[in-house]
Amino acid sequence: MPNISRDEVAHLAKLARLAVTDDELDVFAGQLDQILDSVAKVSQVAAADVPPTSHSVPLTNVFREDEIRPCLTQQQVLAGAPASEQGRFRVPRILGEEQ
Repeated sequence: MPNISRDEVAHLAKLARLAVTDDELDVFAGQLDQILDSVAKVSQVAAADVPPTSHSVPLTNVFREDEIRPCLTQQQVLAGAPASEQGRFRVPRILGEEQ
């Protein structure tokens, strides 16, 4: 006997604006019941003395330090562009076009 009823599944489907058939209500009720049972089991295992974690292994910041390195000048970058204007890449306008 599922802990979640067909009426509750129908209500959830209505809230999510999903069209659900009668057969799907039975299937979803069973599936949601399994999900709720699994969550209940995990809740039983989780103890108050165990801190919540986002990862199973401890992680530290893996980002590299910012350091200034030589790079291309604006003129060198724009020299390879098909078109430029006022020191920027010029691209075709796409806003406002009808589809």
